[in-house]
Parts: sequence; C-alpha cells; structure tokens
Amino acid sequence: MSLQAEALSVERRGRRLLDGVSVALRPGELLAIVGPNGAGKTTLLSAMAGDLAPSTGSVRLDGRPLVHWTPLALARRRAVMPQASRLGFSLSVRAVVALGRLPYRDRVDPATDAQAVDRALEAADMLHLAQRAYGTLSGGEQQRVQLARVIAQLDMETSNAAPVLLLDEPTASLDLAHAYGVLQLARDLAKRGVAVAAVLHDLSLAYRYSDRVLVLNNGRAEALDTPREVLEAALLRRVFGVEAQVHDDCLVIRGPVLPARRVA
Repeated sequence: MSLQAEALSVERRGRRLLDGVSVALRPGELLAIVGPNGAGKTTLLSAMAGDLAPSTGSVRLDGRPLVHWTPLALARRRAVMPQASRLGFSLSVRAVVALGRLPYRDRVDPATDAQAVDRALEAADMLHLAQRAYGTLSGGEQQRVQLARVIAQLDMETSNAAPVLLLDEPTASLDLAHAYGVLQLARDLAKRGVAVAAVLHDLSLAYRYSDRVLVLNNGRAEALDTPREVLEAALLRRVFGVEAQVHDDCLVIRGPVLPARRVA
C-alpha cells in the first residue's frame, strides 16, 4: 500500500478549494496532477503531504491516517518538494541537500549519509556546484538543489517500504533540457518502486512522462486515467481552453480555443 486520499475536501475562508477528491499513489508509478490555475493542485498535494488538514475526508499512508504518524516516521516515508524554498541563512549546496538526511541520523553512519548526498547531487546534475553558496545560484539551479534534497531523503537503500515523493511544479524555472531531465529522473525513481506525484503545468510533459494523469478543475477531479485516455482534445478544450492533437505519442498544444467567426 501507499498514499491514498479519500473524498478529500478543503475549505478556507468560506471557499471550497477541494471538493471530494479521491486518488491513490501507487509504488512504481508517476502520477501527474494537472489543471488550470486555481484548480486545487497545490492544495491537494499539501493535504496529501500532511501539511494541510482537510475539512472532510482523509489521507492514509499504508492504511493508517496521516494524523497517526509521528513527524519523524512520516519524514522517513515521504519527501516533499514545494513550489519555492527559501533559506534565511547561508548554506552550501551540499549542506542544503544534507538536510534531507536528518530523519536518518540516528540510524546510519556519516559515510552512508555522505554517499546518499553525493548520489542525490549527481542525479540532479548539481555535484559540480556542491560547494557553492545556495543563495548565489539561479532560480533553476536552486530548484535542482531542492530536488536533490528530497532525493536524499528517500530511504531506498535501508527500508523495505516504498517511499513517496511529492513534487509541486518541479520543472518551474528550469530550462527545457533540465525540465525533461527532472521528469525522466522522477520516472526512473518510480521504476525503482517510489510512488511519485508531480504537479505539472506543462501538459506535454505530463503526457510524455506520467503513468496516470489526474485533472483537477474548480477543486473537483475531472478525470483520472492514463495520459492517452485523459489528455484528449475534448477535455483539453473544455478544461484548459486549448486546441491540441496527439502526434506519434506526443501531445501538441496548437493554441487557445478561438471564438467562432461570425458569418457576414
């Protein structure tokens, strides 16, 4: 078993941000969460991470409600990469990534921690910048450091339980090559047994790299299935207001839906 949201609703200040959303993350799978702005994507991810209490419904990890997990036990099973991470003090890139190893300091030796940090830095293509000050990096480079941090937090070497990785817009601020690289890395982690969920704005990336796609619209689940079944022309026109076609297993966004021309 892995992470499961059941009939999840979230209300804040009289506004319903999520309305009865149910979805389960599966080990070995990458789930893309997509939708227009304000659809509830980040709200869903925050609730599934245990950072946001739902108004109704529940989130369970291995069948146990998240509220029954201690913070330490939860940190050893799931890693979360938010949209933005800011530091109030100066740390090197290596030190930031090493923060992901804090949940295991009482279980593993320093050499094992260092190896995990090196593997994570290499996976995120940041090993060559390990000694740089985090604050001197570009936004895209900082994004890749945060990705390395959550990879370091995944305990795939010493635990038999499938870890969970939650990514909120992991390709934001990245150039095209690194955006593809991040999604390929997420897919590779899924193949190793990690249950991965990623909030994405780029529908072509969701189509290319995900195993399933959840479409949110106005806080509700509009569709949940394989990319080919979900990201079809009618839904994209209705939910996103764009015209799209599939060519050779690639999703091509052709542009916004144009108003019908008047006939003189």
